[in-house]
Amino acid sequence: MREKLESEGFTNIYEWTDEPNTIYPEHAHKGRVAFYVIKGSILINLDSKEIVIREGERINIPVGVSHSGKVGPEGCTFLVGEEIKGDS
Repeated sequence: MREKLESEGFTNIYEWTDEPNTIYPEHAHKGRVAFYVIKGSILINLDSKEIVIREGERINIPVGVSHSGKVGPEGCTFLVGEEIKGDS
């Protein structure tokens, strides 16, 4: 997963873990952001759709598009790729 993100030009790649039911308020990114769920799940609200991302799945967040999220009841560990450091 890390190699895939690197090959796509993501310059800041890191692992992140959130506690169960963590809320991400609506926000947007200035650069490309993608993440893989390593463990757990997260519900993303994007383009008026609710998308559940589970272990082994990936989502690409479009630049400038508002979205929000709620971590699942078991928490979530991600591998995050950012085009701009600190943009997620």
